[in-house]
Amino acid sequence: MNAVVVRATPESVPQLVASATSLFAEDGGQRDPWMDLTWPHREGPAYYADLVRQSDSLCLLALSPAGTAIGHLIGRIRRADPLRPGAVAGVLESMRVDPAHRATGVGTALADEFFAWARESGANQISVTAYSANESALSFYRGRGFTPFELTLHAPL
Repeated sequence: MNAVVVRATPESVPQLVASATSLFAEDGGQRDPWMDLTWPHREGPAYYADLVRQSDSLCLLALSPAGTAIGHLIGRIRRADPLRPGAVAGVLESMRVDPAHRATGVGTALADEFFAWARESGANQISVTAYSANESALSFYRGRGFTPFELTLHAPL
């Protein structure tokens, strides 16, 4: 791997927004006709600026040797609730690696950092949501120990 994984700062929020914008276009934009592709540009700066300041969220950037963002990961801790009182989940909310840097260890480095942070934050499980048609993402997550837990089905009206 020829990249370094760092925690995002308020100054690096524009890099998070740029990576999220690419994720929306590459993933949701290809698989969800209702996805608002303008959300990262419109709402992302405030959303990610808030996340980088919260102790129950993790914002990571993968940087090339030149300092260019080539990926990101957003994680959160979801505390126990009355329906699942023993569950504290590390939720992998968003992850992307630039296509030119996939299969080089960047995604694994991001995920490993997230797993360590989730454990340190008291999580006893981790979760991620991915489009069922995104076979490469599903393969990546399965390779890191994720297994199906719930299934959401959609039907047009």
